[in-house]
Amino acid sequence: MPGKGLAKVRDYTQSELSALEIGEKNLGMSSAELVKLLGEQTMDIYLNNVAYWKNIPARVWEYTIGGYQVIKKWLSYRERELLGRDLSTDEIDEVTAMARRIAAIILMEPALDANYKTVKAATYNWPSAN
Repeated sequence: MPGKGLAKVRDYTQSELSALEIGEKNLGMSSAELVKLLGEQTMDIYLNNVAYWKNIPARVWEYTIGGYQVIKKWLSYRERELLGRDLSTDEIDEVTAMARRIAAIILMEPALDANYKTVKAATYNWPSAN
Protein backbone atom coordinates (compact mmCIF):
# COMPACT_ATOMS: atom_id res chain seq x y z
CA MET A 1 0.00 0.00 0.00
CA PRO A 2 2.64 2.65 0.85
CA GLY A 3 3.47 4.52 -2.31
CA LYS A 4 1.53 2.09 -4.49
CA GLY A 5 -1.98 2.31 -3.07
CA LEU A 6 -4.63 4.83 -3.90
CA ALA A 7 -6.52 6.73 -1.23
CA LYS A 8 -9.08 9.18 -2.64
CA VAL A 9 -10.15 11.95 -0.29
CA ARG A 10 -13.71 13.17 -0.78
CA ASP A 11 -16.67 14.74 0.96
CA TYR A 12 -19.27 12.55 2.63
CA THR A 13 -22.23 11.63 0.44
CA GLN A 14 -25.74 12.48 1.57
CA SER A 15 -26.43 8.82 2.39
CA GLU A 16 -23.26 8.66 4.51
CA LEU A 17 -24.32 11.80 6.39
CA SER A 18 -27.78 10.26 6.86
CA ALA A 19 -26.15 7.21 8.43
CA LEU A 20 -24.39 9.54 10.89
CA GLU A 21 -27.79 10.96 11.83
CA ILE A 22 -28.83 7.45 12.85
CA GLY A 23 -25.68 7.30 14.95
CA GLU A 24 -26.75 10.50 16.73
CA LYS A 25 -29.48 8.63 18.54
CA ASN A 26 -27.27 5.72 19.51
CA LEU A 27 -24.25 7.74 20.59
CA GLY A 28 -25.86 10.83 22.09
CA MET A 29 -23.87 13.16 19.81
CA SER A 30 -24.99 15.40 16.98
CA SER A 31 -23.96 14.48 13.46
CA ALA A 32 -21.83 17.66 13.46
CA GLU A 33 -19.96 16.33 16.52
CA LEU A 34 -19.54 12.95 14.83
CA VAL A 35 -18.12 14.56 11.69
CA LYS A 36 -15.80 16.71 13.80
CA LEU A 37 -14.46 13.61 15.57
CA LEU A 38 -14.21 11.37 12.51
CA GLY A 39 -12.96 14.04 10.13
CA GLU A 40 -14.54 16.56 7.82
CA GLN A 41 -13.81 14.32 4.84
CA THR A 42 -13.82 10.63 4.13
CA MET A 43 -11.73 8.39 1.92
CA ASP A 44 -12.04 5.53 -0.50
CA ILE A 45 -9.07 3.18 -0.11
CA TYR A 46 -8.37 1.16 -3.25
CA LEU A 47 -7.09 -2.38 -3.05
CA ASN A 48 -6.78 -2.52 -6.83
CA ASN A 49 -8.48 -0.99 -9.91
CA VAL A 50 -11.81 -2.61 -9.01
CA ALA A 51 -12.05 -3.29 -5.27
CA TYR A 52 -11.93 -0.64 -2.57
CA TRP A 53 -13.07 0.19 0.93
CA LYS A 54 -15.60 3.01 0.69
CA ASN A 55 -16.10 5.71 3.32
CA ILE A 56 -13.15 5.29 5.65
CA PRO A 57 -13.31 8.56 7.63
CA ALA A 58 -10.13 10.62 7.35
CA ARG A 59 -9.24 10.37 11.05
CA VAL A 60 -9.75 6.60 10.96
CA TRP A 61 -7.37 6.25 8.00
CA GLU A 62 -4.85 8.63 9.61
CA TYR A 63 -5.04 6.97 13.06
CA THR A 64 -1.54 6.14 14.28
CA ILE A 65 0.01 3.93 16.91
CA GLY A 66 3.75 4.21 17.45
CA GLY A 67 3.98 6.71 14.61
CA TYR A 68 2.49 4.37 12.00
CA GLN A 69 -0.88 4.63 10.28
CA VAL A 70 -2.54 1.46 11.55
CA ILE A 71 -4.55 0.39 8.51
CA LYS A 72 -1.97 1.50 5.97
CA LYS A 73 0.80 -0.35 7.82
CA TRP A 74 -1.33 -3.50 8.16
CA LEU A 75 -1.97 -3.46 4.42
CA SER A 76 1.71 -2.82 3.65
CA TYR A 77 2.60 -6.17 5.21
CA ARG A 78 0.09 -7.86 2.94
CA GLU A 79 1.22 -6.62 -0.44
CA ARG A 80 0.97 -9.25 -3.13
CA GLU A 81 4.74 -9.12 -3.75
CA LEU A 82 5.41 -9.97 -0.09
CA LEU A 83 2.73 -12.62 0.36
CA GLY A 84 2.95 -14.13 -3.09
CA ARG A 85 -0.86 -14.22 -3.20
CA ASP A 86 -3.95 -12.03 -3.14
CA LEU A 87 -5.58 -11.04 0.12
CA SER A 88 -7.99 -13.60 1.50
CA THR A 89 -11.63 -12.74 2.13
CA ASP A 90 -10.90 -12.87 5.87
CA GLU A 91 -8.06 -10.36 5.46
CA ILE A 92 -10.29 -8.05 3.46
CA ASP A 93 -12.98 -8.31 6.14
CA GLU A 94 -10.37 -7.57 8.80
CA VAL A 95 -9.66 -4.15 7.26
CA THR A 96 -13.36 -3.30 7.59
CA ALA A 97 -13.42 -4.55 11.19
CA MET A 98 -10.22 -2.63 11.99
CA ALA A 99 -11.69 0.59 10.59
CA ARG A 100 -14.81 0.11 12.74
CA ARG A 101 -12.76 -0.49 15.89
CA ILE A 102 -10.61 2.59 15.24
CA ALA A 103 -13.76 4.67 14.63
CA ALA A 104 -15.15 3.42 17.97
CA ILE A 105 -11.96 4.48 19.75
CA ILE A 106 -12.09 7.91 18.13
CA LEU A 107 -15.74 8.34 19.08
CA MET A 108 -14.88 7.49 22.70
CA GLU A 109 -12.23 10.22 22.89
CA PRO A 110 -14.47 12.87 24.53
CA ALA A 111 -15.63 10.45 27.23
CA LEU A 112 -12.10 9.14 27.80
CA ASP A 113 -10.73 12.69 28.05
CA ALA A 114 -13.46 13.65 30.55
CA ASN A 115 -12.75 10.52 32.59
CA TYR A 116 -9.04 11.32 32.65
CA LYS A 117 -9.72 14.86 33.89
CA THR A 118 -12.02 13.53 36.62
CA VAL A 119 -9.44 11.02 37.80
CA LYS A 120 -6.64 13.56 37.64
CA ALA A 121 -8.61 16.01 39.78
CA ALA A 122 -9.35 13.33 42.38
CA THR A 123 -5.85 11.96 42.91
CA TYR A 124 -4.36 11.80 46.37
CA ASN A 125 -1.69 14.38 47.02
CA TRP A 126 1.08 12.37 48.64
CA PRO A 127 3.14 14.29 51.20
CA SER A 128 6.78 14.63 50.28
CA ALA A 129 9.21 12.47 52.22
CA ASN A 130 11.74 14.87 53.75
